Amino acid sequence: MALERHNLLAQLVTDVGQMGIFNSQIVLQAILLLICWGSAYWFSLRVLRHQAVKDLRWKTGGDGLARILFPSLALLLVSAANLVLHLLEGHNNSLLRVANLLMLAMVNIRILVYVIRRVFEGAQWVQRWEKYISLSIWVLYVLHVVGILPEVLATLDSISFDAGKVHISVLTVLQGLISVGATLLLAMWIGRTFEQRLMQTDVMEMNVRVVLVKVMRSVLVVVAVLLSLSLVGIDLTILSVFGGALGVGLGFGLQKIASNYVSGFIILLDRSIKMGDLISVDNRQGVISGLTSRYIVLKAADGTESLVPNDTLITQTVVNQSYNDRSVWVGMPVSVAYNSDLDLVMQVMIAATEGNPRILKDPAPGAFVTAFADSGINLTLGFWLADPENGQMGLKSEINLNIWRAFKENGIEIPYPRRDIMVLPAADGRSSSLNSAQ
Repeated sequence: MALERHNLLAQLVTDVGQMGIFNSQIVLQAILLLICWGSAYWFSLRVLRHQAVKDLRWKTGGDGLARILFPSLALLLVSAANLVLHLLEGHNNSLLRVANLLMLAMVNIRILVYVIRRVFEGAQWVQRWEKYISLSIWVLYVLHVVGILPEVLATLDSISFDAGKVHISVLTVLQGLISVGATLLLAMWIGRTFEQRLMQTDVMEMNVRVVLVKVMRSVLVVVAVLLSLSLVGIDLTILSVFGGALGVGLGFGLQKIASNYVSGFIILLDRSIKMGDLISVDNRQGVISGLTSRYIVLKAADGTESLVPNDTLITQTVVNQSYNDRSVWVGMPVSVAYNSDLDLVMQVMIAATEGNPRILKDPAPGAFVTAFADSGINLTLGFWLADPENGQMGLKSEINLNIWRAFKENGIEIPYPRRDIMVLPAADGRSSSLNSAQ
């Protein structure tokens, strides 16, 4: 593999040495370079201050647009200046060519970092690996500028071996990895953008949107893999062998995983559960805060999150408290003494729920006498809760405090456990009786 060595940096140094740093050509290139950079910076500031662009920056994820705009404009202006100067005077314009490559490197780095941030949003490793990615790209461009890159590529291509009829070198492997990574990253970025746009619309139900997103992602990944393998030069007929092996693996060891994926699509399509539903399954209760292809995320009232496999939702009974109606009935037991005015007690209990926005007015709250117990009369305060996903402990505490204060104001007694003790006649015929409460 013969590659021509072209040292842009050496050419720039030679031009400066032969013509002098204050030569008209060098000075003209430097002035044009400063004008291009200044114009790009000024135009970027003007564009980014526009309200429509601010809204676009918010939709496209933070400062990604701002970081890409300046080097892109600078690259465009420097390339145009280099072309015009070359056509007019026929010079090599070594300074502009070096600056053009530096701007191109900066554009590539910032676009790649922006795409990675969008695809792997929230991942801890992204910020750490950005430095290594930027450094790798800068090294490649520096090698190109100093003219060493062709020799490095030739050395990598010389380290090779033959696998049957296929000639494989280190350079081929690196090119394949870059092709696969680039196509997969592009597919994941398109899928991520499609997901964010689709999730913002209210035209379709949430379950339908989730299904479309998952299908779109799967199709994009498959197309990206096939395309990248074709670019590398791998014969796609070997995928038939891989498909057979995958089928055997699914039949023996991966059937549970496959069942979870199939169950996930069934759940989304039949709309039995959806995001935000309050469900009980497998001795767990909580709000569905996430739907994936393999499991759902069930967030309990105490904040703990459980990952429940989709297969469990198909094979076990699921209690969906918000399937047709999100409101749930809540009962709170209360005991009062036998000498209490029950009509007043029931009025006080119902009044304790008034003014709370979480309690529905229709059906209205009610109080019910449920039992005549040993120590007192048992009643139940019942009401319908509009938002059970927000928990019940705080609400019950507030209502209990209201009942406690109202009972104290109206002299209603909450009984202690009572026991009647009777002393039977003694053996000598003497007798006594004692009724006491403890």
